[in-house]
Amino acid sequence: MSRSAVAGTTAPSPVSRGLKAVVLIAICAVVVLPFVGILSTSIAGRAQITKAGGFVLLPDSASLSAYRAIFAGGVVTRALVVSVAITVVGTLLSLTCTALLAYSLSRPGSFGHKPMLMVVLFTLLFAPGIIPAYLVVKQLGLLNSYWSLVLPTAINAFNVIVMRAFFMGLPHELLESARIDGAGELTILRRLVLPLSRAVLAVIGLFYAVSYWNAFFNALLYMNDTTKWPLQLVLRTYVVNNAPIGVNQLAGSGEALPPQQSIQMAILVISIVPILLVYPFLQRHFAKGVLTGAVKG
Repeated sequence: MSRSAVAGTTAPSPVSRGLKAVVLIAICAVVVLPFVGILSTSIAGRAQITKAGGFVLLPDSASLSAYRAIFAGGVVTRALVVSVAITVVGTLLSLTCTALLAYSLSRPGSFGHKPMLMVVLFTLLFAPGIIPAYLVVKQLGLLNSYWSLVLPTAINAFNVIVMRAFFMGLPHELLESARIDGAGELTILRRLVLPLSRAVLAVIGLFYAVSYWNAFFNALLYMNDTTKWPLQLVLRTYVVNNAPIGVNQLAGSGEALPPQQSIQMAILVISIVPILLVYPFLQRHFAKGVLTGAVKG
């Protein structure tokens, strides 16, 4: 008796497997080809870009002049530093605040547990509008401050609920034994709960990092000083709105300016690569962290 017969299934026919392979290859091509085109255009020469109409899929020769122009100094380099700093500081601050709030909400007997949980759930249904949020930031004196890009989004209610559910799934006896040994709540959180919650911390940290890295709307609202713009707002200005980027924006390059299309695609590559580099290191925690946190919510 064949293995498929024992399992009660039949093996797919060669035609079916071939059709699935074609579909998968087509989907991969649709996903991958735009990235290949962006990378190719960023390193292609001026003549080939002009000949291809602005978008090159396979470059004849590679040149890193666009990347040298960007990293030599100017608005893109400055914006990249701002985005990295905001992402690192914002992610650490958000993870700290979310872990503290989620742990307090996961302890049923803690002070103000139920009212605070209702407040968190309420924000999931009714988010503040743009004008009230702007007025609050203005009254706090945070306009044109980097803190305006971090503090308004420091805590996400969905992430708090996911992390709270993960904390509630930890063995209750383990926490009680720590209390019997005289450990306080902060000690339990720091030395027991957080080391056992690496999966959900990695996933929530990735959520926060991606949101901070891709955020541009808060900067559009609160940052009038263009020298403080993050990379995504520069990306919106020079790539999405197709504003010309000239020598003044790329000061210090020291060589002829590359084609506009190469610079625009190079900015796109720079905005994509950091997240692509971080994701593989956290991918192994992704399914465990999200599913474990979501099932017990």
